[in-house]
Formats: sequence, C-alpha cells, structure tokens
Amino acid sequence: MSAPSLPPATAWMTLAMIPGLGPVGAQRLVHVAGSAVAAATAAPDLWAEVFGPTRGPSLHADVPAALAAARQQLAAARAYGAEALSPDDAAYPRLLRQIPDPPSALFVAGGLEPDEACVAIVGSRRAGPYGLEVARALAADLAARGVTVVSGMAYGVDAAAHGGALDVGGRTVAVLGCGVDRPYPRGHVRLHRRIVDQGAVISEYPMGSAPGPGSFPRRNRLISGLSLAVVVVEAPSRSGALITARCAGEQNRQVCAVPGSILDGMHAGSHALLRDGAVLVESADDVLAALPEWGLQRAAAAAAARPNGRASTSPDARAAEVLAHLGPEPMPLDALAGVSGMALGDLLGVLLALELAGQVRQWPGQRYSRVVRLGL
Repeated sequence: MSAPSLPPATAWMTLAMIPGLGPVGAQRLVHVAGSAVAAATAAPDLWAEVFGPTRGPSLHADVPAALAAARQQLAAARAYGAEALSPDDAAYPRLLRQIPDPPSALFVAGGLEPDEACVAIVGSRRAGPYGLEVARALAADLAARGVTVVSGMAYGVDAAAHGGALDVGGRTVAVLGCGVDRPYPRGHVRLHRRIVDQGAVISEYPMGSAPGPGSFPRRNRLISGLSLAVVVVEAPSRSGALITARCAGEQNRQVCAVPGSILDGMHAGSHALLRDGAVLVESADDVLAALPEWGLQRAAAAAAARPNGRASTSPDARAAEVLAHLGPEPMPLDALAGVSGMALGDLLGVLLALELAGQVRQWPGQRYSRVVRLGL
C-alpha cells in the first residue's frame, strides 16, 4: 500500500483496529512517523524502532487485517448515519485531544461540537429520589445556561442528568462502553434516540461492539476528558463515578461533588471527594464558578443562540415567580408547572435551590409548599 492512496481517516482507523496497540501506542507511532498515514504504511523497521524488535513486527503483522476492518467500520458508520472522527479532524473535541490517551477513532452519532463547554454529571445507578432530583435539576439549570451535559447513559444519575438537559432543550452527550449503534442499557433505547437528536452519542468502541465488563471503567476517562468539570452526585464508596472523578484529577479537570446525608452510605464516596478538596456543589452557580473563563464565554454564547430564550430569565427572577405561586398548603408539581409556565426541568432546578435555601419544603407525592416563618 502506498501512502498517498490511504486517507488519514482510514489510517487512524487502521491503527485503532490493531489489537494491543491502543491509543497511547498509536500516538507514539504517529509522533515518530510524522503522520497517521506514514505510521499505518510504515515498514516493520519503524514499528520495531518504536515498540522493540519483538513486539513491533508482531503489531505490524496485524496491519493488513486492521486495514480491512477499518474500511468495514467506516462503511458501517456511514450506513448507520454516524461519523468516525480522528485526532486530525477539526471536529474532534479540543479537550479530548489533550488527554494522554485520546481515541484514535471516535464514533459519533448525532452532532458533536469541538469547543463546547461541557460538564459531566455522574453518580450511582441505584440513586435514590434525592440524587435523581439533584442530577436532573442541576443538569437542567446548566443546560439552560448553555453548558453541554456529559454522562454515561446508565440508569440512575446518568439518565437523570441527560433527561434534565433534554427537558430544557439543551445539549447533552452520552459516552458509551459499546458501539454507538448498540443502545445500552436496553431500557434506554428512547433516551438514546433523544440524545442523538439533541446532542451526541459517542464511543471509541467499533460499530456493533457489545458492552463488556472492562469497557465502562475505560470509557470513564472520555467522560472526564470531554469536560471542564466532573460533578459527582450520590456516589457510595465503591462507585464507577469515583473512577471518573479520579480520571478528572489526572486530566487536570475540576472535580466537584454534591453533599448528602451522613446517615446514608450512598453519599460516602461524594463526601470522601469533598474531604479531598472537591468543590462543594449546591447549585449550578457553584459549578459555573469553577469553570475557566473561556468555558463561561462558550456557554454564554450557546445560551444566547438558543431560540427559546429560556436562559435569559435570571435565577432570582425565576425563584420569585415560583414563590409567588406557593403558599403554606402543598401544591402538586404538575399544577405548579401549569401556573408558572416553566418547563419541568427548569422548575425542578428552581425548587431544588429554594429547598436548599430553606424557602420551600417538598412533601410526598412531588408536592411543594412555601416555608412560613412565624414572627416574620
């Protein structure tokens, strides 16, 4: 094969298809060769120079099969309506390009923007009502302000975070531990479709790949790598969300955590992060305060460009509007949404902030009342 006949995208995909090479090995080889095309078409001697006299030729022997697999994968992605990005592509996320082991091929279903301000929200698959409500409300508020919410599309906190962003018309990105054409878990087929329509589903795993036990911890580095900050919501001491937080620290990303009850072990991991210096999050404002200036500017530009203008209402104005409709008698959430005219995600975010401020009380059955203080 000659170098001019191999497109860069095919070259990167070929490197991605070689068993045992991995993103770090591919980056080393490309650095020495000068380009992905030069690396994929290099003689065995160059591979031996980079990986040693035994491993180098062994890896090189897999190039022909990897090239055939690469062409099949590119065709499968096109047939599905997805695209495969390489680090050479302008659409490849800028933050992801900066991590030590960026994917040689990133499969994308939907639309991915290279410079969007992303924040990851992760937590337990078995989160309780508190964690689910916090994740949804926090995601809704961040998305309404132009932040793209990133998570892993798992049950629990991940799904609540994606849903919160979707409910306010915001963008969200799901990172899978399987092929982008394999919605997982199966119960999230509809969520997968909504995310593709309103954001992106991405993966470094080839089209058609089934999920495996090791794929989810590995994909966590991409969740953090895409993001300016990682917010952990309701994570016990043994949680995949803590792997994402550790990856964030290693990638020089901001680590944040939402506090919970000290009587509930489901928050032990979150509290450990707070003891280690994570930013304490009680509202979207805490997350935004932890972002770099360029991220805030990107988020503000995205919010201003949204046609529905929801983000133009200040948090104080929304809180005052909700309080005006509440009295001492509990009001059902759907009734409050009807009289306030707010989207459900926006309303939940405001109610959570008011509850944390001691101005609103939540009752069973998703009912809310205004806290009345005697003597005031």
